[in-house]
Amino acid sequence: MSDSEQSVYAKRTKTIHYGSLEESDRWHVDRKDNDADGSGRTDYSQLTTADYMALDEDVAKEKAALLEEFERRKKARLIHVSTDDGEVKSALRKLNEPICYFGEGPADRRLRLKELLSALGEKGLPAAKPAKEEEKPKSQQKETNESTWYHEGPESLRVARFWIANYSLARAKKRLEEASEKVRQHSATKAGRMVELQKRIQQLAPQCSQVGDTRPITGCTINEDSTLLLTCSLSSLCKVWSVPDCTLKQTLRGHKCNVSDVAFRPGVANDSKSEVAMASCSFDGSVKLWAYDNEESIADISGHVPHRVAKLAFHPSGRFLGTACYDASWRLWDLEQKQEVLHQEGHTKAVHCIAFQVDGSVCVTGGVDGFGRVWDLRTGRCIMFLEGHLSAIYGVDFSPNGYHIASGSQDNSCKIWDLRRRQMVYTIPAHVNLISDVKYQKNGGNFLVTSSYDKTAKIWSDKTWQPLKTLSGHDGRLVGVDISHDSQYIVTASYDRTFKLWAWD
Repeated sequence: MSDSEQSVYAKRTKTIHYGSLEESDRWHVDRKDNDADGSGRTDYSQLTTADYMALDEDVAKEKAALLEEFERRKKARLIHVSTDDGEVKSALRKLNEPICYFGEGPADRRLRLKELLSALGEKGLPAAKPAKEEEKPKSQQKETNESTWYHEGPESLRVARFWIANYSLARAKKRLEEASEKVRQHSATKAGRMVELQKRIQQLAPQCSQVGDTRPITGCTINEDSTLLLTCSLSSLCKVWSVPDCTLKQTLRGHKCNVSDVAFRPGVANDSKSEVAMASCSFDGSVKLWAYDNEESIADISGHVPHRVAKLAFHPSGRFLGTACYDASWRLWDLEQKQEVLHQEGHTKAVHCIAFQVDGSVCVTGGVDGFGRVWDLRTGRCIMFLEGHLSAIYGVDFSPNGYHIASGSQDNSCKIWDLRRRQMVYTIPAHVNLISDVKYQKNGGNFLVTSSYDKTAKIWSDKTWQPLKTLSGHDGRLVGVDISHDSQYIVTASYDRTFKLWAWD
């Protein structure tokens, strides 16, 4: 047989059938009925309206499922859940859910609770028994993080509120006029100044490094004319240093326990005698007032004992002193009336930090409960609730523009808040350890400095919040930072018993 007569064999493709043979036979019979015209093609015109309706129903069901999922996520975002991990676990336990999964952190656990509450709808957590609500209505009210209660104040408080109102209105008017002038400036001029400022920040270098005490330093601050530096330490001593040579000028003795913070009183000249120029607070609850010409305190403020006073700050006028106390309250002291005019509660846990606005009309406090509050000193009301941090807030500060607030937390982040919009506007993932303090540039607010337990301080731009410079060199965790009023110096205090003065080259 020749090659041309050889048969050509085609390999038959293997067909795999799934399902029963009855279904396959039925499909072939239906196909024969549809191909009765002999064309060998399926006549799609024979599809009924019911077939199209079935397709539409499937699409509608998928769309409804997507809309339901979007709505559930929206509800989850709007649900307010406590940042206290213990309360989150308690809520999960009430829902008969595991309080912890393997590898789950506090933030993941809080997100899981939000998802569960959004799926439950309006029912949420099981309601408490009515009998308990009737027995303890006040305790139930205190458990709410955003609840605020007020006490009737003395006549001295009314006098202080009127004085603060008159003082702050004039300063607010001046601040708004300066802001209007900046708005009218050409954009090229603003950009040029920012570029020049960033170049100067890159040139920052340690001007002086000084061993401040025999025990770790806990706080530092620079006075108004940038000629003096005040530090405190765990040795119960406060020390006054000259700037920029960092020579010891005065040692303040009187505390019997670890000193936690110090502050200069604004408007007091360096050569003033027997006038309150500085203040310090201690772990044992004592607050002392100091003068430049005396190493002993000229006045003591009592009322916090035995609770720790973590931070203090002078009002821009210098007349009032604010203290943050670990009894979950903060106090306002009038140095002219020589008495406490306000004892404000509102935080569920210890209050750690306090700062006043440049006008003097409001102040902000940060607590170990992870929340911050902005208080109107003229009315006594809480006008803004800072919710967003996952852990304790250890530092707060107002921008010179009067409406931006910075807060540093144990969750390693720094958040920026807008008082006008009453909401958070940006989160800076600033450090790899907790943030101990935050400070704005005092004469412009063009940059922000944060200090952290990761042994570094970082400088951030005001508009874009981009990192401009990292100040490293300490051997221990940083506990405090401050910027001079003329922006010439930055001081950092550390647990390595030293403080460093940074200046432009």
